[in-house]
Amino acid sequence: QVQLVESGGGLVQAGGSLKLSCVASGSITRINGMGWYRQAPGKQRELVATITNSGWTNYADAVKGRFTIARDDFKNSVYLQMNNLKPEDTAVYYCYADRIYLMAGHSNEVWGQGTLVTVSS
Repeated sequence: QVQLVESGGGLVQAGGSLKLSCVASGSITRINGMGWYRQAPGKQRELVATITNSGWTNYADAVKGRFTIARDDFKNSVYLQMNNLKPEDTAVYYCYADRIYLMAGHSNEVWGQGTLVTVSS
């Protein structure tokens, strides 16, 4: 059994910063690509940022220059540093891993439960 658990969401004023964290639990041997997605009220879930296990990163245009994704494979964790937040960044943020290898088998497309980020104007 593998789980992704996010933390770090909350309420922040426009222009402020937050750092989201996501840790994977289970008998993990390796994690492939990881990332962050978000879903605003009444909208579809959208990609925010991804990072490969080689460290290559990709960002949505809306967050380039403001958000930074990073991972720590020793801690089975991925992070999202969010700076200069805007009201339109308000959403539930979800952690994602495309494949997690376990001591017995693997799990594909693993999602966290989400953490709410609210940016006030």
